[in-house]
Order: sequence, then structure tokens, then C-alpha cells
Amino acid sequence: MPSQIPKAGPGRPKNLSKRAAILDAAQVLFLRQGYEGSSMDAIAQEANVSKLTVYNHFTDKETLFCAAIEAKCETQLSQLFVSSTDTPPDNLRECLLAIAHSFQTLVDSPESLAMHRLIISHALSNPALSHLFYEATALRIINKMEQLLNTINNAKQLEITHTKQAAEHFFSLLKGTRNLQLLVGYQPESINANVHQHVEDVVDLFIKAYQAH
Repeated sequence: MPSQIPKAGPGRPKNLSKRAAILDAAQVLFLRQGYEGSSMDAIAQEANVSKLTVYNHFTDKETLFCAAIEAKCETQLSQLFVSSTDTPPDNLRECLLAIAHSFQTLVDSPESLAMHRLIISHALSNPALSHLFYEATALRIINKMEQLLNTINNAKQLEITHTKQAAEHFFSLLKGTRNLQLLVGYQPESINANVHQHVEDVVDLFIKAYQAH
């Protein structure tokens, strides 16, 4: 049976600023040193709080780990969809380009790559964490993109029958093989070349594929 995602400790935290400091410290240490290499003592020291304070906010290291990953995902995803997904964009191509460039920057960032490697390293030992991570990242991005594409379709800016599938196509095209190369550390000199052009090509291909006739 997969383990369950642990819940945060009972009661409302007494000090939200200390909770935020603990989460920030946990994100730094978990991404830098991994789960096994990060102790509650080290996180408390990094956050400049007592170990008891850490346990008052989070019952154990697994609870803190899950909360830190979820908080990191929230921070990273807030930059992707800055405009409403319920209103048709004034300029379709510019809207899609903005999302595409933000997504490419996000998935290529060292922090995002480190987080993916960390989750993959715990995929078998903690499948519940992998479930949480997928729902907090990929699934949320796809769902938000699906909402936007529904709006675009209803406004007849594009002709999209299956908007969820189209959203998956959009982000899969952007990641291509580049993301895997970065994840495994395979970095030929050309990997950072023409990233901007790649994003523009994907957006133009996407628009052409779903252009209304």
C-alpha cells in the first residue's frame, strides 16, 4: 500500500513568519543535500529557530519535506499564468509566447531540475510524495492551460476539440528532449543555443495545428 501524505501538526501555527522561515530553510537544504542528508537540526539552524519550534509546526521530517515541496511548487507556478484564463487574449501569439517562455525558464532552472531529481530519487520509496508533486506541478499547469484553451476555443481564436490533450501537446513540445538532457546532465554545447527560437517555433506550430478554418 502506498504511504499516505502526512498531515501538518494540529492547531493553527502560532507564528506564521517562523513557519515560512522553516519552509524556506527546508527548501534550500532538501534541494542542496537531499532528503537523507537534511536533518531537522540543520533545518532549525538554517531557519534560525529551535528544533522544538520546527516540530511544533511540522510533526516529522516527512511532513516538512512534503510541505516544503508543495510550497516550492506554489512559488514556481505563480509566474506562469499571470493573466486571467477566463478572458480571450488580445494577442493570441503573444499570450502563448509569454506562457511558453515562462514555462521553459521554469523547467530549465537549476532549482526545478534539482527538485525533479529529488522526487525521482524517492519515487519508489514514497509514491505518495510523487503523487503530490505531480498534482502540484504538471497537473495544475495542464488544467490551467486547458482552461485558457477552452476560452480561446470558445472565442474562435483557435479550433480545439480536445483542449486537455492540446494542453499536454503544448508543454510536451516545449520540453522536447532538452529537459531530459538537462536532467541527466547531458549538455552538449548546443543545448543552450536557440532556446528562444525553439519556443517561438513551438508556439507557431501549435497555432498552425489548431488554426480555425
